[in-house]
Amino acid sequence: MQFPIHYPDILKLINAIDPIEYGKTRNFTTGAVSFLSPYIARGVISTRQILDRLEEKGYSTDQLERLMQQMSWREFFQRTWQYAEDDILDDMRLRYTGTRHQQIPEALLRAETGIDAVDDAVAQLYQTGYIHNHLRMYIASIACNVGKADWKTPASWMYYHLLDGDLASNALSWQWVTGHFSSKQYYCNQENINKYTGMVQRDTFLDYSYEILPHLEIPHILNRHIPFSPLTVLPEKKVPVLDPTLPLLLYTSYNLDPNWKKDIAANRILLLEPSHFRKHPVSERVLRFILALAGNISGLQVFTGELNEIPGLASFPAVYSKEHPLYKHFPGTKDDRDWLFPEVSGSFHSFFSYWKKCGASMRKKEKNHALLQRA
Repeated sequence: MQFPIHYPDILKLINAIDPIEYGKTRNFTTGAVSFLSPYIARGVISTRQILDRLEEKGYSTDQLERLMQQMSWREFFQRTWQYAEDDILDDMRLRYTGTRHQQIPEALLRAETGIDAVDDAVAQLYQTGYIHNHLRMYIASIACNVGKADWKTPASWMYYHLLDGDLASNALSWQWVTGHFSSKQYYCNQENINKYTGMVQRDTFLDYSYEILPHLEIPHILNRHIPFSPLTVLPEKKVPVLDPTLPLLLYTSYNLDPNWKKDIAANRILLLEPSHFRKHPVSERVLRFILALAGNISGLQVFTGELNEIPGLASFPAVYSKEHPLYKHFPGTKDDRDWLFPEVSGSFHSFFSYWKKCGASMRKKEKNHALLQRA
């Protein structure tokens, strides 16, 4: 999959979504997935924007529900991030999981586990920066639940390579698989992998029933571990040319919305803070993707530096950014993100308790809309 970078082409991807087929096939690697996650994660588009477009095309709430539910997982993770802040980067719930090391199985890093679908997926990750969601779960289960790695290092490895890398979705998804953000650990077996990937592989270290898998010894192929110490090579630092009489708009790798305040005269800076990327490194491919998407924003200047290094930061008549847990230190006005369910916020014990609230809100809106049409 080659991901387009020009905004009109991204809008075409939204227009091409078939939510009915998506609901039927999304779990299969050949299913009708949208390939929109990199643009949602980078703030180029929003889940609300996707829903609005599909409603304009005449899809009903029932037809959209499965798609909305999956998009709501991302919002559930984001709401958890708002509430728990940096705590999402550690075990959300302490639970004994048999962890034996804090590195990565070498076979997984080298795409040599012997599970063909997983090895192909890791190779695809390196080549494209993308992996189907089901394969992400398989990889996390193999690394942590079968290979007994602590989730943090392999999660950082995956985040490093993902075009749609989102700290909340990544960290909390890995914890959901490992049982630190769910009621139990998630296991995949070879039969399940074959079903959803179209493989016919047998006699692997996963070719057991779900009852047996949790009790097996670590497979020999997963017993060699290696550390992961990535770096991000940021663009050369260039001092931006700024007009102190105009507002300052701060963009980040999580907010690359070309429509955000596009009609006002302003200084526009994509801020790449080295302190952030030291803590959460991304690959060269990911950084190129971020910078390419930034090209959709007219007049945007890229500044590699910390917030307090922006020349004349205190002198602008106004400073704007979008609300985000990573950027609470930004001054000025923080605009709300474009939520799918802005009325549902706070902390929830599970996704299903969150979705119950969303579903109730969705049905209420649908009922009110039907009443207005009859009036």
